Amino acid sequence: MKILFDKARFLATALHEEEWPSPKNSQGKPLPEIALVGRSNVGKSSLINHLLGQKRAAKTSATPGKTQRINFFIIDEQLLIVDLPGYGYAEAPIEEVRKWTEAIDTYFTTRKTLRLIVLLIDSRRGPSDDDLKVAEWAQQKRIPLLPILTKTDKLKPAEIAAAAAFAKPLVGEALPYSVHDKDSKRKLIAIIQKKVE
Repeated sequence: MKILFDKARFLATALHEEEWPSPKNSQGKPLPEIALVGRSNVGKSSLINHLLGQKRAAKTSATPGKTQRINFFIIDEQLLIVDLPGYGYAEAPIEEVRKWTEAIDTYFTTRKTLRLIVLLIDSRRGPSDDDLKVAEWAQQKRIPLLPILTKTDKLKPAEIAAAAAFAKPLVGEALPYSVHDKDSKRKLIAIIQKKVE
């Protein structure tokens, strides 16, 4: 299956499991999924827009905690990209945070079509405790994990190398990513293609 990311469209937004879409291919098989997760304000929406080739596919905001539901995008009618709520936003109401956390836990635990977890980490800050928990969970469940260092355009090459070296023993080999660099997108698409073949 060759997914070229030629066509992307928003499919659904939902918080509860019974609302999550489960589209199938022409053979009636459920489509594979790639989930994107990370701290609030890590640059997840910007990366999604860059990856999908659309400026406003995912809402971007300077305010953390903007994504409060699980958003589903369908790529070339062959793959789902799933945008999970950002974690670590302390100013959100406690009840809202609980709902997001439960939704993420349920998604990770029950979604059998999940093929890859893309863990976004701010290259300027390094992995947080929550990031480490996601990495540990992925290892326990034997779901492939791809750490990505976001906002690398704000760093010098030596600083990017240092950030990657710091993250490697904690979460594994990380892919530096800048939304201003087409090569970052090409590399990410190539990795995704391999995971869903």
